Amino acid sequence: MSFTALLLMGEQIRAGRAFLRLEQAELASAAGVSLETIKRLERMRGPVEANTRTVAAVVQAFHQRGIVFDLRSGAGPGLRLADPQLTPAAAA
Repeated sequence: MSFTALLLMGEQIRAGRAFLRLEQAELASAAGVSLETIKRLERMRGPVEANTRTVAAVVQAFHQRGIVFDLRSGAGPGLRLADPQLTPAAAA
């Protein structure tokens, strides 16, 4: 488990999903968690409060689609494509 995953924020989940044009249900399925879990995590402001395995599963689902969460860029947390050559559609 990376330090980044432990500080995953609700805003990052919403942004990553929007970037990939994923529905909440699609993310839930990819992460192996319930739709209600994704909804709950996305409602949170700031770091999500969830089981470490749940957070890791969500991070992994994004990583498999080419999204990396970044806490060091700019003034705050963000996300980026793992491979800058990918487009959002190709990453999904």
